[in-house]
Amino acid sequence: MATYDLIIIGAGPGGYVCAIRAAQLGMKVALVEKRAAAGKPRLGGTCLNVGCIPSKALLDSSERFYEARKHLADHGIQVEPKLDLAQLMKRKVGVVDALVGGIAGLMRKHKIDVLTGSGQLLGAGKVKVVAADSTTNDHDARNVVLAMGSVPIELPFLLFDGERIVSSDHAISFPTVPKKLVVVGGGVIGLELGSVWARLGADVTVVEALPQICPFLDVDVAKALQKTLEKQGLKFVFEAKITGAVTKNDDVTLSATAKDGSTLSFTADRVLVAVGRKPCIDGANLEAAGVKLTERKRVATDTHWKTNLAGVYAIGDLIDGPMLAHKAEEEGVAVAETIAGQHGHVDLNLIPNVVYTEPEVASVGLTEAECTKQGLSVRVGKFSFAANGRARAAAATDGFVKIIADAKTDRLLGAAVVGQRAADLIASICAHMVYGGSAEDIARTCMAHPTHGEAVKEAALDVLGRVLHA
Repeated sequence: MATYDLIIIGAGPGGYVCAIRAAQLGMKVALVEKRAAAGKPRLGGTCLNVGCIPSKALLDSSERFYEARKHLADHGIQVEPKLDLAQLMKRKVGVVDALVGGIAGLMRKHKIDVLTGSGQLLGAGKVKVVAADSTTNDHDARNVVLAMGSVPIELPFLLFDGERIVSSDHAISFPTVPKKLVVVGGGVIGLELGSVWARLGADVTVVEALPQICPFLDVDVAKALQKTLEKQGLKFVFEAKITGAVTKNDDVTLSATAKDGSTLSFTADRVLVAVGRKPCIDGANLEAAGVKLTERKRVATDTHWKTNLAGVYAIGDLIDGPMLAHKAEEEGVAVAETIAGQHGHVDLNLIPNVVYTEPEVASVGLTEAECTKQGLSVRVGKFSFAANGRARAAAATDGFVKIIADAKTDRLLGAAVVGQRAADLIASICAHMVYGGSAEDIARTCMAHPTHGEAVKEAALDVLGRVLHA
């Protein structure tokens, strides 16, 4: 008899949510996690401990500091803010610790066994847990879910030293504000952490190998974000490939090759390498256990998250699809339901993507460029926050809402929001897209006035050629 109905390796958003849903469905569940402190497991994975949550705490704190320095006087509030970085970091740690404790409480509530150590797959239904002191315990389960998440990609000529050349794991805990920070990579992580340190006083330059930031966005959306970040002091260098680095004393000098073949040079006291993430499979014994990997070294699964081994599943950053915490959560729920004989489902086309800068950028579905590439005939509606009453009252007029609908059926194909509260606004569009809704469905939805959400309605009206306030 198997000890457990389900063992999950990895306690990030996908893993712990999968554990909760499986327990709700009556399974006996164990959750394996290697991250620990003071002898206790630190649940929540990268997202909670060194990713999504601490970075958002820093974004919120730095935004308040920047607002106090730059904009409170416009509201008739006179202050002279002084940065206390130690307190800012203390608050971040407090936010993380509270949430880590909350997840531990959820495990107790649902009677989920937490096994502390590195999980290794020995084969179908067999998991070894290696503790920090190297002691091992083998466990049997009817089913196993791999949910180890991902780690930052390290470049061979920019190895992380944790001091001068760092990953996002280190960039959330700088002891002092860098004088000059070079961010290698203009994606979500680089822009978010770059904006944090720029707000706190660093001179930030983002070096990107592609022609625009966030290549998953349409050009007009990416340009709008870039423009607002430049107003905040960030500098951008595009189509430049970093080729080497030399560390001397307290500085790092990066060399790069521009599009025209010329050589560029950047010197900084901190370099954040944010060129993407890769699945965390080292040490998990997957290949030795017989798990098939793709050419990109992701775990190969079918449409029901099954690997080639009987009873072994994989979710989240380990498999194809966007490397996003909420995608992993959805898959965690779906795979638990699938194991229970239900019909778990996740539509990867409707996973929203968010950049938590200020303004935020959120997108879902197809971009306009992707529609063109697929030969789809579309109508596009846009509405600027400059014409939105609530946004103007909040002095948050940068950005716009963009909605893309099929020209023949009016079905929503995609959307993007650049502006304050974009991460929340995109949810209303996702809700309509889930059931195959149309631009007219949004246009017929009554939005409270004055709210930022009215810009979503106006963009939908613009698709129909009858925008009201522009």
